[in-house]
Amino acid sequence: MKNNITYKINAILVLLLVVTACEKLDLAPENQFTSLNYWTSIGKAQTVLNTAYSQMQYSNYFFYNEALSDNAYNGRGDMVGAASLAAGTYDASLSRLQNEWNQRYAGIKTCNLFLENIDRIEDADADVVERMIGEARFIRAFHHFQLMTWFGDVPLVAKDLTIEDAQTLSRTPRTEVLQFVLSELDEVIKILPSNSEYSEEERGKITKGAAIALKARVLLYENDWEGVVAACESLMDGSNGSYGLFSSYEGLFLPQNEYSNEDILSLQYLPEFRTWGEYFDFAPLTAGSRLNAMAATQELVDSYLTLDGKKISDASSGYNEDDPYTNRDPRLTNTIVYHGYEWEDVGGGSHTVLIEPGSGTADEYVPGSSATPTGYYWRKYFDPTHQTGLSSGLNLMLIRYADVLLMYAEAKTELGQMDQATWDNTIKAIRSRAGFTNPTALNFDNSLGKDELRQIIRNERRVELAFEGLRIFDIRRWKTAEDVLNGWAHGAKFGPLSQDDGYIRANLRFFDPNKHYLWPIPRDERLINPNLSQNPGW
Repeated sequence: MKNNITYKINAILVLLLVVTACEKLDLAPENQFTSLNYWTSIGKAQTVLNTAYSQMQYSNYFFYNEALSDNAYNGRGDMVGAASLAAGTYDASLSRLQNEWNQRYAGIKTCNLFLENIDRIEDADADVVERMIGEARFIRAFHHFQLMTWFGDVPLVAKDLTIEDAQTLSRTPRTEVLQFVLSELDEVIKILPSNSEYSEEERGKITKGAAIALKARVLLYENDWEGVVAACESLMDGSNGSYGLFSSYEGLFLPQNEYSNEDILSLQYLPEFRTWGEYFDFAPLTAGSRLNAMAATQELVDSYLTLDGKKISDASSGYNEDDPYTNRDPRLTNTIVYHGYEWEDVGGGSHTVLIEPGSGTADEYVPGSSATPTGYYWRKYFDPTHQTGLSSGLNLMLIRYADVLLMYAEAKTELGQMDQATWDNTIKAIRSRAGFTNPTALNFDNSLGKDELRQIIRNERRVELAFEGLRIFDIRRWKTAEDVLNGWAHGAKFGPLSQDDGYIRANLRFFDPNKHYLWPIPRDERLINPNLSQNPGW
């Protein structure tokens, strides 16, 4: 059963509210909604809050952000700027930059509009109003966090602006935006209910746990390790909600298991009203897709360990380059489709996906075709209950409990506090859920140094969270993007043996550490508002 946040948005109504909220009105026309006559019930306020929820993130960003990193390649078109951003061939005119800016500030405006008008509702339940205010403040903080992560210094907008105000704003120092985000999250943590306090009909609403988890992520990106530990422990001890790892990694991403105890914050969808359709361009063509626009890289595939917990480069791992997908981390099969993959068909049965050149199927790797440009397709988040065109009403998880455990493990490692108990509660638990059974993969090795543990934790994040759009933020905060986004992104060993040992050269990339760790302020924004300065190198 889906929750009651259906996002059935009346766009005209919201537009009228946004426009009229910018005007000083003495009289409210009786034949249209304005900020003076709209706010008469909690139901109407919920409509505006639903709009804010729908603006929090978009499915195309959720998925194609993966192709900004070394995990994937957007090989057909330039979907939400993914190809340009990954290759380092963009400038301040790229539409993705402008859209991200516009959409984030549109979301902030909706939140400010809500926050400045909800108190107009007479005789409203004070507890309900307070909770809704907490939700709106969370979303506003989320937008500011995303903006500062991409752009650095950005205008801090904590009140609804007139058009004139918006055109004269300057950039707020990132440190101030960060402090605003953290203080807002601290405040809403006091206000919001835990997930166990919501009714079944209210599932999907922002919770106290979501605010704590987002705070942990913000602190993680700031290398505030002690803060990360404190935030994660307040979720792990069960005092702020009921969370845990779902029993099956594969099952976690299936529609029958939505709202599991691992789901902390999700984008909400409903098959009847709001769907996403990106899988139409991700799945094997023999599974019903029309083409492949984004495919996994060989670099991601190679990051999956063997079943004994060893890297494939380890001579003792048993890895066989001629049989590369056997004896590997089970999450590989749950996430990526490779040559010889047994695809479970909707309605029962299965078929073998044949990708190797000469296979003679629609899925075959052929340079320049509509099939995969790397020799791989996607599986994670495929919805077997999909509608026409593989469109889905499956929720997309923005934060889940495994991420909390990984944040905690990383912070404890950086503090030099990784021990048996911490390992068992985080990495061992995650790998056990994934299907590892070999003690070598599961047991803590206390002979490992800090740098070795760091690399293990970072790789664990990569494979656990693959195809969830988080890798790009990790390599930026670790300052490793300059290493992994320079040179060729590769595909399967279907290329000429004279180049890179036969691994497909899929995409040549360039990352300048002097400029690419921050996006440029969009060109059109600076044309409209000369008070907006530009980032270094742009």
